Amino acid sequence: MSGSTGVVSPAGPGPAPAQRLPSPYALPLHAMRLAGRCALPLVLWFSAGELARWVVLYAATEISHGSWWQARLVATTALVTVVILISMTVTTGMFLALRGALWETAARRRDGQQDERFWGALDRVAPAFAAIYLAWELYYGDAADFYAMDRFHNLDDDFYTPLLNNVANGTDEKITYGMGLIGLDWKVSLVAMVVTFGLRVLFSRMVEKGSGRFAGVAAAFAEFAFVFCGLNAIGAFAQLRGDWTSHREVVGVATDAWEHAKENVPGWEAFWNWAADVWPHVTRALVEPLTWLAIAALIFGASVADTRRALRGTRLERGVDRLERTHDYTQQAVDRFVGGIRDRWVPVLNAFRITFRGGMALFGFTCLLYVGVSVGVEYLDRAVRTLIGSDVPFLWLVLGKPLGFLWALLHTCLVYCVLAASFDIAATRARLRGEDITA
Repeated sequence: MSGSTGVVSPAGPGPAPAQRLPSPYALPLHAMRLAGRCALPLVLWFSAGELARWVVLYAATEISHGSWWQARLVATTALVTVVILISMTVTTGMFLALRGALWETAARRRDGQQDERFWGALDRVAPAFAAIYLAWELYYGDAADFYAMDRFHNLDDDFYTPLLNNVANGTDEKITYGMGLIGLDWKVSLVAMVVTFGLRVLFSRMVEKGSGRFAGVAAAFAEFAFVFCGLNAIGAFAQLRGDWTSHREVVGVATDAWEHAKENVPGWEAFWNWAADVWPHVTRALVEPLTWLAIAALIFGASVADTRRALRGTRLERGVDRLERTHDYTQQAVDRFVGGIRDRWVPVLNAFRITFRGGMALFGFTCLLYVGVSVGVEYLDRAVRTLIGSDVPFLWLVLGKPLGFLWALLHTCLVYCVLAASFDIAATRARLRGEDITA
């Protein structure tokens, strides 16, 4: 691409012409350029992923009902975990489809660097992807898709039919509708947790040693399965022990302290109500785009999970140095204690650091376009629904799913192009200034 940005077009190997720093304001045009050049592979990856997810979700809703119910629920949990791995694979594939059109990729090729193979990139990305995905609870969308399919697919057979049979015959047939991910007995969940934890440790060691062709993917699978089984165990045990926690002294003291603050601290309740209203918008507008930018940067080859990189140049970096000089067991204990915070916020901070290399304008543009694409697709959906109207009975039973697929395709492809373009501009600016964006 040439012109106002003055950046070399991604040609093949050869001497690089004179280059100027790409402007952060070129982000929208660069994103549209990526969308135009990579439209076909993006559409194919997304469509294949949606088809694979539908097949696995359908199988999960079929398996989750019937005899040997607890065994079926273990299989259901495994299948939903596979759904998340499909999402991870499609995300990796879509970003790698964009990789060939990046300016940074052209520069790497001129330097003699070979493109990383798909399976190698997927195996490398999987453990960190799992940590980010779980830390920010992105799996809720996959769980919601499972419940939606279960709700529409098995409503009569697994809800109304056993319910009416129980009323008519005085039986106590168990209703399994909507219980696919929360019905696992806590004892079965604990056994599954032990098994998946063992697999998690095994595959994580293999990743650390660099052995095993797909050890990273297997480690991610074990990580997801372990968390799901743990959530099942906690939920089932909490339900089993109903009001146990509400009577604990620590909980009572904390509740009393909170009520005392509400009554005696001026503006306490108003502040927390305001924070509860504002925080979701902050998350959607700032944190969410940086989280996905962290995943994009990870796939493109940057490291986003290192605490030192996130804190480089600040006083907190000295604290990391001191922690690394402490006793190994103390360090490991602290790592376990702050693991959730680290997995959640360090990639976001590193993504902010990457975009900050391109200037605050690039950071602002990235967040603005991320939200703008979402809002724009929602308004486009509303406009199309208004134009079509609802005069024909049952029309939206036919058009609803295809339009939903179209909007999801459009939104995902455009958002990924924005994230890829943002990384490309930041990486190119850093490289032309003689810096390393991964450092």
